Amino acid sequence: MNNSFDDKISGVVKSIPPSAIRRFFDLANEMKGEVISLSIGEPDFVTPWRVREAGIYSLEQGYTHYSPNQGYIEVRKAIAQYMIRRMGLLYDPASEILVTVGGSEALDLAARAMINPGDEVIIVEPCFVSYKATVLLAHGVPVIVETKQEDDFKLRPEALEKAISNKTKYVMIGYPCNPTGATMTEDDLKAIVDVLDRYPDIIVVSDELYSELSYGEAPFVSIAGFPSMRERTVVVNGFSKSFAMTGWRIGFAAGPDTIIQAMNKVHQYCIMSSPTTAQYAVIEAALYGDKEVRDMRDEYNRRRRVIYNGLLKAGLKCFEPSGAFYAFPSIRELNMTSEEFCESLLTEKKVAIVPGNAFGACGEGYVRISYASSIENIKEALSRLADFVFEIKKRESDK
Repeated sequence: MNNSFDDKISGVVKSIPPSAIRRFFDLANEMKGEVISLSIGEPDFVTPWRVREAGIYSLEQGYTHYSPNQGYIEVRKAIAQYMIRRMGLLYDPASEILVTVGGSEALDLAARAMINPGDEVIIVEPCFVSYKATVLLAHGVPVIVETKQEDDFKLRPEALEKAISNKTKYVMIGYPCNPTGATMTEDDLKAIVDVLDRYPDIIVVSDELYSELSYGEAPFVSIAGFPSMRERTVVVNGFSKSFAMTGWRIGFAAGPDTIIQAMNKVHQYCIMSSPTTAQYAVIEAALYGDKEVRDMRDEYNRRRRVIYNGLLKAGLKCFEPSGAFYAFPSIRELNMTSEEFCESLLTEKKVAIVPGNAFGACGEGYVRISYASSIENIKEALSRLADFVFEIKKRESDK
C-alpha cells in the first residue's frame, strides 16, 4: 500500500524550497567539534531586563488570556508613540496599527490581504527569504528586481520603473537589508518616490525590522515619511532584532486603515491574536527601551567594523554594510558556487555562514555572514575564513 500523499500537497507549496538559512544552521548543530555559527540572524544579547520584568509581572498579575485581535489598545498606543518618537511616523492606534506574531506574520498578512491570483508584486533582491514565498503562497506573481554591489545594493529608480506593469499590486522593499546590510538614504528614497508618484495605485510594503540598526551619520528614513507615500505604504516592523526579542514573537504593521483592517481580518481567522505576555513586554520596550537599543547598536557597530576589515584582510571583496548585522562579501573570484563555499567552510573550518543564493538568484557568488555574535567568535571565525580562502587560492594556483 502506497502511503505517500505527495499528490495531495499543493503545487505552490512543493515549488517553494526549504530555507537555506535553516539548512546550514541545522548542519552546524549536527556537527561534532566547535562550530562557530554566523548563519542565523538572531541577536546574541538577552532581552533587556526591564522588558523581561514587564512580561514576568504580567504573568504574576494573571494576564494570560486572549487579547483583542488587533492587539491591546495600550500596546498599540505604545507602538504609536514609539513610531512618532523614533521614526517620525504618525499612526492612529485604533485603526492603523496591528500587533502581529513577529514581522514575518505581518508580511504574510499583507500578501494575503491584498493579492488576487495573478497580481504582480515587485520584490527587490537579494532579500529576506520569506518575501517571495509569501507572494507565491497568496497566488501572486513575484517580479524580481536585482540590486548590485556596484550600486551598494540599493534599489535604482530606473530598475523599479522597468519592472512596473498594469498588474503590479505592490512593491516589497526591506532596508536596512537582510542579507546585504545596505541602506537607503533620503535622497535614494526620493528617487524611488518620484517613480511611484507616476503610479498612484501601487502600494509599498516596507520591511523596516532593522530600522534601529543603522550606522551612518544620517538617521534612518522610512519611505512612509514622504507625504505622497503615507497613505499607500504598509510599514512592517517589530522588536525581534533591535530589542533582542526573537523568541517573544511580536511585531506590528502600520499603515492605511483599510489595509490594516483587511490584514486584521486574515489575522483573526488564522492566528487570532499575538502572545499576551509579549504584548505587555512590548509596552516597556516601546516606551522606555531606547538606551538598551542604543547600547546594542553601538556594540553591533563595533563588530561591523571588525568583520568588514577582517574580510578585506582575508582577500574578499566586500561592500561596507551600513545597517542590520550582516556582511555580504563576494566569493566570485574563488571559482566556487556560494553553496560549495559554505559547505566546504563548514566541513573544513567549522564556520557556518549562508550562501548568497538563498536570498535570490542575484545573490549567487556571495555569502551572508551575521555579526550578531561575540567579538571573540567573530575574530576566530575570520581567522579560520582567512586560512580557508588562502588554501583555496593556493589550490587554484597549483593546478
